[in-house]
Amino acid sequence: MYFSGFGLCLGVLFISVSAELMNDGVEMENFDENSDESDVEAESSSEINYQTPKPIGEVYFIATFDSGNLSGWALSQAKKDDMDDEISMYDGRWEIEGLKENQVPGDRGLVMKSSAKHHAISAVLAKPFIFADKPLVVQYEVNFQDGIECGGAYIKLLTDTDDLILENFYDKTSYTIMFGPDKCGEDYKLHFIFRHKHPKTGVFEEKHAKPPNVELKNFFTDRKTHLYTLVMNPDDTFEVLIDQIVVNKGSLLEDVVPPVNPPREIDDPDDKKPDEWDERLKIPDPTAVKPEDWDEDEPALVEDSGVVKPDGWLDNEPKFIPNPSAEKPDDWNEDMNGEWKAPHIPNPACRIGCGEWKPPLIDNPKYKGVWKPPMIQNPNYQGIWSPQKIPNPDYFEDDHPFLLTSFSALGLELWSMTSEIYFDNFIICSEKEVADRWAEDSWKLKVLVANANEPGVWKQLMTAAEEHSWLWAILVIAGLSVILLISFCWPRRVKKKHEDTGYKKGAICKPQTKGALEEDVKEEKEALEKPVDLQEENKQSDGEILEKEEESEPEQKSEEADVIEGQEEENKSNKSGSEDEMKEADESTGSGDGPIKSLRKRKVRKE
Repeated sequence: MYFSGFGLCLGVLFISVSAELMNDGVEMENFDENSDESDVEAESSSEINYQTPKPIGEVYFIATFDSGNLSGWALSQAKKDDMDDEISMYDGRWEIEGLKENQVPGDRGLVMKSSAKHHAISAVLAKPFIFADKPLVVQYEVNFQDGIECGGAYIKLLTDTDDLILENFYDKTSYTIMFGPDKCGEDYKLHFIFRHKHPKTGVFEEKHAKPPNVELKNFFTDRKTHLYTLVMNPDDTFEVLIDQIVVNKGSLLEDVVPPVNPPREIDDPDDKKPDEWDERLKIPDPTAVKPEDWDEDEPALVEDSGVVKPDGWLDNEPKFIPNPSAEKPDDWNEDMNGEWKAPHIPNPACRIGCGEWKPPLIDNPKYKGVWKPPMIQNPNYQGIWSPQKIPNPDYFEDDHPFLLTSFSALGLELWSMTSEIYFDNFIICSEKEVADRWAEDSWKLKVLVANANEPGVWKQLMTAAEEHSWLWAILVIAGLSVILLISFCWPRRVKKKHEDTGYKKGAICKPQTKGALEEDVKEEKEALEKPVDLQEENKQSDGEILEKEEESEPEQKSEEADVIEGQEEENKSNKSGSEDEMKEADESTGSGDGPIKSLRKRKVRKE
């Protein structure tokens, strides 16, 4: 986890610093374009004209809370069963207010304000929803403004019954569907539960949809407003969406636990396993006999006979002795504290060892342990017993589980350790297009404002470092790495650039004659045409010089003079133009005369 964080920070820092350095040489037109884009975005976010959304089609229920009151909603006055009176009341507080962050002017929502309390509130639908030939679409917004420690933000669609009283709404009130986010500990869930009625027994059973195949944690922790949508179709399929993206889908018949339809056969409850049934796969070999030399009395460990007591070991000396320098405290009261005794310290005489000496223990090579016969396959093995199957008396086959019990109210019955949970823009309808248009006029505006207020990269890094102190060290290391990388790469390029410029300036300013220029061109051509010959000549000259150094000094001087004279004649034959031109050519080419320079150096060293 720390290494991945380091890589992220290092990459962001490197890209940011590199971008800043590169932008120093970028034309100002790009900067102006970026500025214009940011200004347009800021203006668009500040000019959002929010209006309370209105549905474009048939709906069964809507709630926006923009009016500022809870008209149509009922607070529960019930108590939870089997709990003390102090904690059984649904006394959690609700308020209608705007978002704490990224607020859209004029938009309000229902906020759960209390922590560690039970909350219950509900409202009646415009008309009951009857499962028949139309889809069911349920959608609403949730924002965990202070994060979430343990608690839920799910809704319940309350079953349409004659005894449904909203003021008595509590945890055991009958519901048809339960849908929404829930979290406790590190378990992040998105519930989709429906209650299916057994056609023979009349008992309702909860059917849980399989969990989504996406990571849900971010939706609980990013403190943004998210859109939760449930779609149930008459063809017995379902879809669950977050922010209009499908995160779970399947069949009401195949993708719920437990299955809607029970098994055709069940275990016979009256069938009992026979006493003689042998389920042992292997048994001890009845023909095996313990070997005569098998001694079960041999200990597992024995003393090492090859070790002797070290010299200087004191058998009669204690390992610890009273501290001779310790003195009884002046405030020691023997009546209250008892007789004072000096604290013990390690015996300084026990440098080698004290007390009774015993040799160390080693594994006993003769130890075999308790003898047991080897295991063999059981010839009477009958397998694992299981009761016989009988027809399931409660079996039924429901090929159309979409036809659930109708519901007539929506309720929030919640308990949470974290407050400030924001709910908004509930809608129940039969057309997905109606819910999408509803989201365009409500949730999408919240997204625009949140994106416009999104902090930059550096602010995100600083915020993360404040939450995780160990990130400061990574940021410092990453910053130093970027600085070192720039210091090693950037100055070298600048230096090389100045060196190239200086060379060119020197070449331009150097006075040249026509003859000298012709001589330079001629020498460059000869160097390119015969580079190998020049190297061989240099090697031969070096070989001749070494041979000449082995001879006598007079001969060496004469030979050196001959070589110099020959070289000068050769230079004279190659010269052209006036006498001034030849002098300039000597100055420009003489420094590259390898053989002459080597002769002169060796002569000085010899003398």
